[in-house]
Amino acid sequence: MKKFKFTINGNNYEVEILGFEENVAKVEVNGTMYDVEVQKDLKVTKTPTLVRAESPKPTGKETRIPKNITKTTNLAIKAPLPGTIIQVFVKPGDKVIIGQKVLTMEAMKMENNVISEKDGTVRIVNVKPGQTVMQNDTLVEIE
Repeated sequence: MKKFKFTINGNNYEVEILGFEENVAKVEVNGTMYDVEVQKDLKVTKTPTLVRAESPKPTGKETRIPKNITKTTNLAIKAPLPGTIIQVFVKPGDKVIIGQKVLTMEAMKMENNVISEKDGTVRIVNVKPGQTVMQNDTLVEIE
């Protein structure tokens, strides 16, 4: 924490204050540890000291990746932010490719292009121009 050099009655001491707990200071003087009682009014801190419990060790089952991962064929394009739909460029049955603009929405006074994240066919369009959407609302589903 803090290191000091003291000269007491002609003797030199190297003192390191390691920490305080209530009114007791843990001090190391020339390599020897001491608990020193401090005579002062204690200021009570308003911030509590947080102590975290030790997390349990994972079992063998929790550390393995499951082998039966299923691939989903549908992709739901969700609203990145709350906003208003300005224009929709696709309709059910349309073919789309990765990076193709699906719709434009206004969010935070800016126009944002929402693009397709996979190749496929538009299955459902859940929005229309002028509609207000919330964050994570499903806008378009692609299969």
